[in-house]
Amino acid sequence: MDDRSDKLFAARLEDMTALCERDGAAQFSSFLDERQCSVAEAWCRRNAGALGYMLYGGYEDARRRILAVYPDYFAEYITEAFPMKCLTFTYRSEDKLTHRDFLGSFMAQQLKREVIGDIVVGDGIAQAFVTDVAAKLIGSSVTKIGRVGVKLTDNEPFRLENAQKFQEISGTVASLRLDCAVGLAAHLSREKAAVLIRSDKVDVNHFTVSSVSHELKEGDILSVRGCGRFVLSRIDGSTKKGRIHINLRKYI
Repeated sequence: MDDRSDKLFAARLEDMTALCERDGAAQFSSFLDERQCSVAEAWCRRNAGALGYMLYGGYEDARRRILAVYPDYFAEYITEAFPMKCLTFTYRSEDKLTHRDFLGSFMAQQLKREVIGDIVVGDGIAQAFVTDVAAKLIGSSVTKIGRVGVKLTDNEPFRLENAQKFQEISGTVASLRLDCAVGLAAHLSREKAAVLIRSDKVDVNHFTVSSVSHELKEGDILSVRGCGRFVLSRIDGSTKKGRIHINLRKYI
């Protein structure tokens, strides 16, 4: 998001809290991306006052989530009130479908990205979180993903939480500076990694960072344009020469 988008998003959050205070009823956003979730959480922490708030995408580690702002008395029921459904698609395991295949089929129904949450794909099964309105449209119109016939149900629990696969990348770096970690992650020299960072092509925890000397910590999420998304999963101490052992997990 640019500055104008940030201001518009903040205005939307202000509208949600104002409506919640006026009507005494929970208010829900559309699905937010990870950066929007970070902005929303920080904004609510500063401005929600006595209201409760929650970001939820259908399961604990969801990347795309809906924001709820609600009166305290509603806290006990808020999880069940989120306006989303989990759609389960089954198909022959030999038909290899991807996240992109499902997202493309949903978007072909003239759905906006903001009504679609996480899509998790396994072998012969995929599950997608979408808004209630989108679920009705998809349920009535989607019988194939690409050229693959699928069976769709909307009443099964989510069970693909551990379907995300990673590639482990281990190595040593001179320091925990961003240019060192990007170099290891993307198999680049520090000089080429620095060019990417200064060109605003690297995000840390969903925000663009242009400083090559930015210090990382365990758990930080790196997105490198054209190279992928990584988590700094472990820092394992130093070698005798003072280099630092780190482990990165690349989403695949």
